[in-house]
Amino acid sequence: MTDTLLPTSIVGSLPKPSWLAKPEVLWSPWELTGDTLAEGKRDALRAAVQEQHRRGLDIVSDGEQTRQHFVTTFIEHLEGVDFEQRETVRIRDRYDASVPTVVGAVSRRKPVFVDDAAFLRGQTDRPIKWALPGPMTMIDTLSDRHYRSREKLAWEFATILNQEARELEAAGVDIIQFDEPAFNVFFDEMTDWGIATLERAAEGLRAETVVHICYGYGIPANNDWKATLGAEWRQYEQSFPLLQRSAIDAVSLESHHSHVPLELIELIRGKKVMLGAIDVARNEIETPDEVADTLRRALQFVDADKLIPSTNCGMAPLPRTVASDKLGALVAGAALLRAELAGADPAVAG
Repeated sequence: MTDTLLPTSIVGSLPKPSWLAKPEVLWSPWELTGDTLAEGKRDALRAAVQEQHRRGLDIVSDGEQTRQHFVTTFIEHLEGVDFEQRETVRIRDRYDASVPTVVGAVSRRKPVFVDDAAFLRGQTDRPIKWALPGPMTMIDTLSDRHYRSREKLAWEFATILNQEARELEAAGVDIIQFDEPAFNVFFDEMTDWGIATLERAAEGLRAETVVHICYGYGIPANNDWKATLGAEWRQYEQSFPLLQRSAIDAVSLESHHSHVPLELIELIRGKKVMLGAIDVARNEIETPDEVADTLRRALQFVDADKLIPSTNCGMAPLPRTVASDKLGALVAGAALLRAELAGADPAVAG
């Protein structure tokens, strides 16, 4: 990714400007249309990059400024999915949602994010990361009237994702992240074919690969689910041993203000770890010391040269100033620990 010790990165989304989409609303509709929307998306992406530069992040992403939803924006560009024919399904066994329907063989007629990724590449000389939905999370966001097999549809999506990922790599993307929150819910399927389809999506890539598994945005349905999980959240105990043996390079997990036992990180020893040191479910700004403490405690279970300070999840629903200040806290906290490890002044190490 980068030679910097403790390189900082966000997981996914950043808040969009109010002129592009309604603020502080997850998956908000666009405020613009046509060519004006296309121009607005690029302006927002440019602004997101500038903010990451200003705050000092080491790995830069698009902040998902050009997409409305982290899964369906990719799916809506595919053949075989009807967005007019909608059905209500249970998403990750947590909440009901109206979703599009698979009505025929799925395929990708053209690249989905490649032009945007090339635009991002032109905005920064730092390593860039791009997120794609993982196969299992994609199938959990649809009604399937064609394949009638979650596994078969996941394999089809894995092939499509691999096509997209290879073209993102060719466009200059250094790190490709697959978002698989479904890995925290469907443990039998994850074991039987979920990890295998994820590896298919990442097959043949020279870019570094990351799988992001979180407990979701801070929306009521997710918060209510978290409240049922007890004093310890041990879902990672199911996925980490499998991922440790997989071809995926790095694992992104939620940590700060969660009930995830840090010792579970030991289960992915040898992999790079993107550790969530910023809580995205509340507006309070972490202090640099809080961030450094979260990262420091993780060092019992991951070597410093494999630790990537990050956010728990995306920050789309937060006020822009809050998200920006949280980025600043992430970078400052990483600098504190970096200085500690180097025995240097934070101003020098940062």
